[in-house]
Amino acid sequence: MTHPPIPSQPGFTKTYGVVIAVIGLFAIAALVLTRPTTAISHLSPLSGLITLKASAQNAMPYGEAMGNPQPTLIEFYADWCTTCQALAPTLDAVHDQFGESLNFVMIDIDAPQWQPQIQQFQVQGVPHLALVNSDQTVADTFIGKVPESVLVNRVTDLMM
Repeated sequence: MTHPPIPSQPGFTKTYGVVIAVIGLFAIAALVLTRPTTAISHLSPLSGLITLKASAQNAMPYGEAMGNPQPTLIEFYADWCTTCQALAPTLDAVHDQFGESLNFVMIDIDAPQWQPQIQQFQVQGVPHLALVNSDQTVADTFIGKVPESVLVNRVTDLMM
């Protein structure tokens, strides 16, 4: 009668090692196959801040946006806001998608000159997004991180 190997027998260590290696490979494969598809650049807090700052630099001035007949997306943000930083790539993609047909404005809530607009749009947290119709009335407001699909659908509706 044959018995399974026990620790003192030579085949036990080899079999045990193979089993551990197979389990390890399955664990690594599961991790790789189930991880989010977010690009590595979007995982870094610094890259979010860089995107946020670049978007602010490229945004249309508030007065110019309010003076033309196109719909406007206003983002009230703060550099220290990690949610604002995380939302920056999404807003960048929305801006790229709608291009010149949508005014894109960014207002830093820490800059004192924007207090009248912060009160007008009732900003109580950031990020605060306001979609403004071509007649300068607020069509919709979002607070916090908003999925790109929700913004795209709402901006598309606004432009019709």
